[in-house]
Amino acid sequence: MDITRKIGFDNDLYLKTQSEHIRERIASFGDKLYLEFGGKLFDDFHASRVLPGFMPDSKLRMLLQLKDDAEIVIVINSSDIEKNKVRSDLGITYDVDVIRLIGVFRKFGLYVSSVVLTQYENQVSADAFAARLTSLGVNVYHHYRISGYPSNIQLIMSDEGYGKNDYIETSRHLVVVTAPGPGSGKMATCLSQLYHEHKRGRNAGYAKFETFPIWNLPLKHPVNIAYEAATSDLNDVNMIDPFHLEAYGKTTVNYNRDVEIFPVLNTMFESIFGQSPYKSPTDMGVNMAGNCIVDDDIVREAAKEEIIRRYYIGLCGKRKGQVSDDEVYKLELLMKQAGVTTEDRRVVAPALAKEQATGNPAAAMELPDGTILTGKTSNLLGASSALLLNALKYFGGIDDEKLLMSPHVIEPIQDLKVNHLGNANPRLHTDETLLALSICANTSEDAKKAMDQISKLRGCEVHSTVILSAVDERIFKRLGVNLTCEPKYGTPES
Repeated sequence: MDITRKIGFDNDLYLKTQSEHIRERIASFGDKLYLEFGGKLFDDFHASRVLPGFMPDSKLRMLLQLKDDAEIVIVINSSDIEKNKVRSDLGITYDVDVIRLIGVFRKFGLYVSSVVLTQYENQVSADAFAARLTSLGVNVYHHYRISGYPSNIQLIMSDEGYGKNDYIETSRHLVVVTAPGPGSGKMATCLSQLYHEHKRGRNAGYAKFETFPIWNLPLKHPVNIAYEAATSDLNDVNMIDPFHLEAYGKTTVNYNRDVEIFPVLNTMFESIFGQSPYKSPTDMGVNMAGNCIVDDDIVREAAKEEIIRRYYIGLCGKRKGQVSDDEVYKLELLMKQAGVTTEDRRVVAPALAKEQATGNPAAAMELPDGTILTGKTSNLLGASSALLLNALKYFGGIDDEKLLMSPHVIEPIQDLKVNHLGNANPRLHTDETLLALSICANTSEDAKKAMDQISKLRGCEVHSTVILSAVDERIFKRLGVNLTCEPKYGTPES
């Protein structure tokens, strides 16, 4: 079958124009550019969902085109180390993610020169982490909390402010400053370096690379609304950049934090350079993503889907006690602004209908060709497991009535779960189903053919009528499936 997905974004054009634009910005400052890299550097799945055609590792690939001129500085807030702050999308702490990022960057041949511990106050955990980094051959620097930051400009721009921070030794023209998450201190690290470089008589500049909001799309474009939905927990609000409008008479989009901080940044730039190189927050950015959208209708449709998905994630988070009412209200408002409802998610109604017909939890999947499949709860399989098998049969052209797995394979797994591991639910989770299918593939041509279809699941849409287990959620994420759930729990036996 044809699984071609609609493309609305030219990834090759993006790689070319983005790297060229960054080179131009480096040249405009002379010796060195500190580039604050917001968002995810190499696993930007949000961008790939709202800009169909954008590859999750596009920004990493772009940097690879500049790797001979680039080095990477990773920033982590010492308080986040102390609090064991976790990246919600990966389920790992920020310090563990720093180690992971170093490994990934080095694997691709990118030079990681150092790690900066910001907001450092002799935290025991931060010191232990610094020792670990040093043992891995990574240079570690410390930046300190500055009283009255960012308003007390006189203190900040002094030997007791930025001057107290360690100067980060760098050797290349492009210094990419990134972090495991927001609030790590990327911008402050860049500005501290500008202060130190200027004191040493070196030309250095600053720019900001944020993919969203996309500055040259309309304020209420679904892609920009989807960004607000994705950051609903941060209370980011997209807004017209008033400084850009005043300076150039052109309407551009930025977000509240950058607009609010710009007067302070402007004063800092004037203190360092004598005059500010920028007239607006938009001027600071180097994002070219908006110029690489080749089909706005496809992008709009994808972004609206993302807004609905974020709403369901918010509802389930509220049900779990992890999301506030205010955050859900904001997501509801964003849905209204985008002109969408949950009924616009095509997998919702079939899943609910299957649940009503069977009296048990159910799930539905939309395939790239628009086909909708459903999965129901049975004695052997949970609804999600049944749905996965149905999809693999469809992709492989396997008769729907054929059994891919023998009950003789499934029953021993159920016996192990219930009688030895104390599990109340005998039905196979998605990970157990895929393992059982892989075993059957040794003796069954149909099972082998089904296994060969797994990569085709990436990008499919799934809706479950109940909140899934952490195991099932993780499997869907690893398969690249876009999952939403009704905000309710099934019974332990379901």
